[in-house]
Amino acid sequence: MRKLRLSPEVAAYLDARDIPWPEIPPKIKTPEPSGVTDAAFSFARVDRVLDAFSRLRHTQGPLAGQPLVPDPWQIAYFLAPVFGWIKPGGGRDGYVRIIRNATLDVPRKNGKTTLCGGVAIYLTAADGEAGAQVIAAATTKDQAGFTFAPIKTLAEKAPALRGHVKPFKERITHPRSGSYFQVISSAADAQHGANLHGGIVDELHVHKKGDLVEAIETGTGSREQPLICKITTADDGKPQSPYSQNREYLEKLARGVFKDPTVYGVIFAAGDNDDPFSPETWRKANPGYGVSPKADYLASEANKAKNSPVLLARFKRLHLGIRTRQTTAFIQTKDWRMNSGGPIRESDLAGRPAYGGLDLASVSDLTALCWLFPYSPERGPGYDVLWRFWTPEDNLDALDDRTAGRASRDWVKNGWLTVTPGNVTDYGWVKAQIKKDADTFDVQSVGFDRWNSSQLVTDLMDDGVNMVRVGQGYMSMSPALKEVHRLVRMGASGRPADRVPRLRNGGNPVALWCVDNLAVDMDPSGNVKPSKANSADKIDGVSALCDAIYEAISSGGVRESTYESDDLRVV
Repeated sequence: MRKLRLSPEVAAYLDARDIPWPEIPPKIKTPEPSGVTDAAFSFARVDRVLDAFSRLRHTQGPLAGQPLVPDPWQIAYFLAPVFGWIKPGGGRDGYVRIIRNATLDVPRKNGKTTLCGGVAIYLTAADGEAGAQVIAAATTKDQAGFTFAPIKTLAEKAPALRGHVKPFKERITHPRSGSYFQVISSAADAQHGANLHGGIVDELHVHKKGDLVEAIETGTGSREQPLICKITTADDGKPQSPYSQNREYLEKLARGVFKDPTVYGVIFAAGDNDDPFSPETWRKANPGYGVSPKADYLASEANKAKNSPVLLARFKRLHLGIRTRQTTAFIQTKDWRMNSGGPIRESDLAGRPAYGGLDLASVSDLTALCWLFPYSPERGPGYDVLWRFWTPEDNLDALDDRTAGRASRDWVKNGWLTVTPGNVTDYGWVKAQIKKDADTFDVQSVGFDRWNSSQLVTDLMDDGVNMVRVGQGYMSMSPALKEVHRLVRMGASGRPADRVPRLRNGGNPVALWCVDNLAVDMDPSGNVKPSKANSADKIDGVSALCDAIYEAISSGGVRESTYESDDLRVV
């Protein structure tokens, strides 16, 4: 089960129904919601979905006219987890689904469209919801037609549905329950009278803006067990796209950065370093390999890609599930967690030498202050790390949207994040905290990004705080970031009993979020620096840490090159 990423509950269901276990596990799978209070796994709920699917008929190819029986991998990794996990609620049997937002990310030709259609019809006509409104999102009216056509054909060709559902030109209705399914192509259509029971986003990666997807996700508030299904292939790695935001959130859930039992997702893909022309790689990425897609089809597509970088990138994305411009995490979150150590008690830090890093960022977003306290010679290399984070009150809702509510529910409530009044960060709060810290700790210096210098920096210098400009180019940031990486790896190596955290971060969840968002730029010589443009979200906590690390390792040396500052120009 561990190798195949099967939960005990799903494995038991497969065994009880004589369904073969799948052979190809997903690359990424978020946790199933077994830890929710009073959670239960209902065999009957999954049976009902599979029974509804069996009443549909294949409409194309050699299986045309035969019952639609989902493949074992579709049951094990999507249908059973999504529809099987329930908790007490107001449903017709006294229970409701736990999972409200589900994603299946899988290469082409693995039966996504048929699965998407079956889910749409089930939510419309078999989920027991009166007046169910079920919609599918398309990017254009033409795309809406392409999305609707195969689902309409499924409804038309199923003998068991005759007399129960009525397929029209642009809508499928279920008169008995007053429910309908239709495809829309604009956020305005989604918001018009929206009281959605279900939403289908087919090919999320083609959505360039998030307004339509967001309108669907926010239109389900009054339903007892709504379900949004996103079924897609990989994208080309564009940051901040709807696909990218969804993918990054699923990866954070899978890594344990966040916990959200209402969201579930599986991603099938090959590894970045796998041989794209090997049948083993094709099999690894395609759970339906051998049936759909056929081995000879993938061989033909791979052969076309051998002599064209463009076709190779396309083959990797569409048939191997590889985001062609994705970046690898510079700091592994599991290593970062191993450096958490015990809670950081500020009383224990009083009087100790401290090096600071200040990232003011945007006045309307996140501001970070980081203090580094070098270990004593007896403890060896390393630091205790203390962060302060601020955000303006008007930004909290946006931050909640990007962190599944953790910003207000955890970070603010537990003192990890301070909210300042208004729509911009009140630097007076930052100034007061730095002055207070300077009275408590033996502050050696505070490094800051010269591009974000402000009156705050001038005021602090007037108050006697040693504020030092730190360049954000490769010359300053590469040694700092590499030292962070070295310390984190050092603290995560060896046997658990022998590990000593080398960057003891106290489990600060805001800092962990910033670390998990981090992407880096690299020059031809292998120097690195944080990349705010390519990172998944805010990395201000890492930037402040790097400024502080640079101050600590510089120890009063030259901190900024005139070549970096652009103050020296050669003409």
